[in-house]
Amino acid sequence: MPYVDGQQQYPQEPQYQEQQQYPQYQEQPQYQQHPQYQGQPQYQQEPQYQQQVQYQQQTHQQQAYQQHQETYGGQGWDTGQVPVGPDQNRGFEPNAGFDPQYANAAPSADPYAGADPYAQQQASGYPGEAPDLYGTPEAFPPPRPPGRRHLEPEERWQEEEVKADEAEDSFLGGGDDGDDDEPGGRRGRSGGKPKKRSGMACLIAAVVIVGVLGGGGYYGYSYIKDKFASAEDFAGSGIDETVDVEIPKGAGLGQMGRILKQAGVVASAQAFVDAANANPKGKAIQPGVYPLKKKMSAASAVEVMTDPSKLHVLTISEGMRNTTVYDAIDRKLEKPAGTTKDIAFREAKNLGLPAWANNDPKLMDPLEGFLYPMRYDLTKDSTPESLLKQMVKNATDKYGELGVEGKAKELGLENPIQVITVASLVNAEGKNHDDFRKMSEVVYNRLKKTNDVTNRKIQFDSTYNYVKGTSEINFNLTEAKAFVHPYNTHNVAGLPPGPIGNPGLDALTATLSPDHGGWMFFVSVDGDKTTFTKTYDEHLKLVDEFQARQKQKTENGG
Repeated sequence: MPYVDGQQQYPQEPQYQEQQQYPQYQEQPQYQQHPQYQGQPQYQQEPQYQQQVQYQQQTHQQQAYQQHQETYGGQGWDTGQVPVGPDQNRGFEPNAGFDPQYANAAPSADPYAGADPYAQQQASGYPGEAPDLYGTPEAFPPPRPPGRRHLEPEERWQEEEVKADEAEDSFLGGGDDGDDDEPGGRRGRSGGKPKKRSGMACLIAAVVIVGVLGGGGYYGYSYIKDKFASAEDFAGSGIDETVDVEIPKGAGLGQMGRILKQAGVVASAQAFVDAANANPKGKAIQPGVYPLKKKMSAASAVEVMTDPSKLHVLTISEGMRNTTVYDAIDRKLEKPAGTTKDIAFREAKNLGLPAWANNDPKLMDPLEGFLYPMRYDLTKDSTPESLLKQMVKNATDKYGELGVEGKAKELGLENPIQVITVASLVNAEGKNHDDFRKMSEVVYNRLKKTNDVTNRKIQFDSTYNYVKGTSEINFNLTEAKAFVHPYNTHNVAGLPPGPIGNPGLDALTATLSPDHGGWMFFVSVDGDKTTFTKTYDEHLKLVDEFQARQKQKTENGG
């Protein structure tokens, strides 16, 4: 090898620049000369040569570091070069520069070990020159200088515009419009005319914005209107179109208002709530069926619903007779008078009576005592027959619940129908539950065979009134005793053939559980309170007092 200025020159081989691919060179503990020079005088390296090697190492390290850290478009881009440093196990840290502690260190391996000194060597322009790694077509683009690694404002805007256009094409389903593709598959403009945004995208964006603003404005307007504006309401008493509106049990004013609005009666539920709160009786509206007109003002609807007579229901009161019930059904259903009574007598066996119901031919009405007293809601589908069936079913169910059939013999009665008959007598004569219990005791005591005071005659005025179809208190007792009829207990002994009304729950329970006080007589002196006695003498005194009060009322025109 030639000598220059007393120094032997070692041309740089291309393997040195890629020595990271040959790990066997990195593990050698010391610099070794070529085997050909073994036994010959070794040339000690001069400081100038050491500095030259160090300079070459620094140059390669910086190039590898720059290639390794190069970024493109804000994303990490690996150039494929592995940093080479004095210590291969150490490597480079991303944010660290060249470590000065290796500046004066000797190389850890001989890059020329095992090389043929007589082989053809690639000429270099100057010592330490790196080959061009980006000359081939498949190579990555060269890294930008440090001062150009961040995009200029104009370039950044152009690249962001490219990204926005690509996103727009993806959203609208657009395809390639002829733009060139950059290396690495990255699409962008290459000096062409700037791409305009799609008019369809602008239209869609405008529609979305208008929709959002419009929807928000509508709901905001609705909220303000509902919060501060007066509720929508009709005027007047409604049009000439009637609908039946059913208010269920437990419904509040708000639910009532919604039901009425759905039926077309009121304009808004809030208007009904406001009107009901303004009416003193508004909170006492009862559940049931109301015949109301459409498009009524809320106040008019409340006025109708607070009037019990306008409630489209039929209420059977305790002790009411069947004749009164039939007339009420005809009126409520707008049927000719006598329609319901005819159906009751004609279809009695088909209306659901229990098997133990009395079929005595002396019965004045086979359904008497079986039209259970309660409120019945009427609808457009209600008929006399359907109402009668419902009433009979309710009575039969209640009698079965109370065990009427099994307790008849316990009470000394012949059959269950007599239990209902006693209850009807008690309900007709008494005024409250306490009266009912004492009244039932009177009936049982007078029915006993040992009764020699009335000779087993009940002697209730209510039975005579039932036969006559009246409700008189003052009548001629002599005439009553002379009137012969199976139901007239002033004339015949024992119970009448059947009930004289429809007893309620209080009268039924009192009949099943009498007072057992030994009572035989009773009289209501003042027409309000009933007084019970055990002896006939006590009873006569009360009768005299009662007659004196009645005479005084007659004289005073009362």
